[in-house]
Amino acid sequence: MDSPLVWAEVDLKAIAHNIRELRRVTNPKARFMAVVKANAYGHGIIEVARQLLENGIEALGVANIEEGIQIRKDGIYAPVLIFGYTSPVHAKKLIEFDLTQTVFSCETSEKLSQAANAYGKKIKVHIKVDTGMGRLGLLPGRLRLSKYDKGTKDSSVSEVESISRLNMLELEGIYTHFATADKADRTYAKNQFEIFMDFLNRLRAAGLEIPVTHAANSAAIINMPETHLDMVRAGISIYGLYPSEEVDRSIIKLKPAMELKTKIIHLKKVPAGFKISYGTTYETEKPTTIATVSIGYADGLNRLLSSKGRLLVCGQSAPIVGRICMDLTMLDVGEIQEVVMEEEVVVFGKQGNASITVDEIASTINTINYEVISTIMERVPRIYITT
Repeated sequence: MDSPLVWAEVDLKAIAHNIRELRRVTNPKARFMAVVKANAYGHGIIEVARQLLENGIEALGVANIEEGIQIRKDGIYAPVLIFGYTSPVHAKKLIEFDLTQTVFSCETSEKLSQAANAYGKKIKVHIKVDTGMGRLGLLPGRLRLSKYDKGTKDSSVSEVESISRLNMLELEGIYTHFATADKADRTYAKNQFEIFMDFLNRLRAAGLEIPVTHAANSAAIINMPETHLDMVRAGISIYGLYPSEEVDRSIIKLKPAMELKTKIIHLKKVPAGFKISYGTTYETEKPTTIATVSIGYADGLNRLLSSKGRLLVCGQSAPIVGRICMDLTMLDVGEIQEVVMEEEVVVFGKQGNASITVDEIASTINTINYEVISTIMERVPRIYITT
């Protein structure tokens, strides 16, 4: 293959290392689910899924049915849980591709069961419980009932009972998701876990023992071992990034799996007062050399880095100058004497003794590392390092 002008290098060895580290701190009785939604957080869903399974992962988590089907069509047969909504009209695909569906209410569960009945085969499901995230999930009684509802019967247990009795659904699991497990103050997360455990206890008291319970995301795997239950769900940590700055990094040593790189495709000497890029928002203060590199916001280099961010050239920092374009970005390389055409440029990763982290980029544009890596576009080729 010809050398690309922009590419992402994905170190599969780093992913294997991260799995070993996560396993080391996970309750050995807990199964391990790896979250590979959003193209494995930008790293490449198929290649990453294969590496994960080779390193002992027991299940995969995806956002939607399309991601699940993509995995199956590539010959991967591990259990796959869909976190998001799937319309009952796709019941046949859930059955055909042996995908496990999350359900959030009795009404949608009934429709899914009715749809499955036409094909004579059960659909495996996990119930999502909203313990305080406020997104998807069945509300347990402690959150559903207000102080004005004293004496009102809690219908949430009855709702789960109704779902469990649906003929064409196989209730395999139940789970919740933490909103603040990545915070230093985990009071809210602990309260969520207490609500979840109380709900599970009430289900057991009603005679419902659901086989697989899970709650722990990456942050909880690291900082809340009491939440590991029957299964854990690791996402961002698999890719070598910490969920936040507030997670205790002394517990687990992660290796970032991705580096994003490009090349210089044009060099020109310009005078002082020379204007750069759309809107002419940047003007050189002195004579310098401008390097144009073959990456832009359509590749996933966030436009908010315009005249704020930096890239690495010859192991040195080169500031981004002017507005980032769709396909191109300009750097001031006047202080880097050895720069030449087609020089490798690092967007994030290491070059010589210098490095730019995904967390640095996220901090510069006031976002999170999740967004930086998951928005690297499909048109950027992924090159996998295995040795």
